[in-house]
Amino acid sequence: MDVARADARAARIAAAIGEPARARMLYSLADGRARTSTELAAIAEVTPSTASVHLQRLAELDLVDVVAQGKHRYYTLGGSHVNAALEALSVVAASTGSGETSRRGRFVPTTPPDLRVARTCYDHIAGTLGVRLHDRFVDAGWLVRQPRDGYTVSPAGARTLQAIDIDVDTLSAQRRRFAFPCLDWSERRAHLGGALAAAVLDAALRRRWVAREPDSRVLSVTASGRRELARRFGVRLDEDAT
Repeated sequence: MDVARADARAARIAAAIGEPARARMLYSLADGRARTSTELAAIAEVTPSTASVHLQRLAELDLVDVVAQGKHRYYTLGGSHVNAALEALSVVAASTGSGETSRRGRFVPTTPPDLRVARTCYDHIAGTLGVRLHDRFVDAGWLVRQPRDGYTVSPAGARTLQAIDIDVDTLSAQRRRFAFPCLDWSERRAHLGGALAAAVLDAALRRRWVAREPDSRVLSVTASGRRELARRFGVRLDEDAT
């Protein structure tokens, strides 16, 4: 693809995301769960017929995938790269809004507390919890930064993850990117992204350390989750996390 064609496609994608109803649809899919056009119409506050037109436009640009199952068609994001673009737009939107930065330049978050503490970013943990897990894994030497390709896992890290039934070798064999820092739009610091991060979220859900809030990206951290996160990883969610 030549530069002119690439620029034109980028402009079409930006225009598609920039329409408010389509943006609401895309952000609602960022929790990794599939939704029908009827559900997305309600989220976007448009009629079903208008939603169908919007979804067709998004599908044409590979921003959403659609799977037919029985009488229903289910929509998901077109991939983790689409989610990364949405997160990056959230960072830009927040940094240009009011109330995010004090006069001295200190970051002052205005994100709603439930979203800020813990939420999904596509298929991994974001928010304060995601950032603290990332920082702990790095500080403990469980994650080792690589010059060009995110992180690898140290032997000590592999043993720590194996204790919660995460097999690093199996994850490393997947075609998707293994582990990398993903910029968190509410914290303005990195949380963990990639196959490893998705496995951590799956483990936390299976063990009921966190629970999904209905029709939301919010993750509620359970009492047992707080205990186990502190005991196993030294990660604590105190009052300053809200």
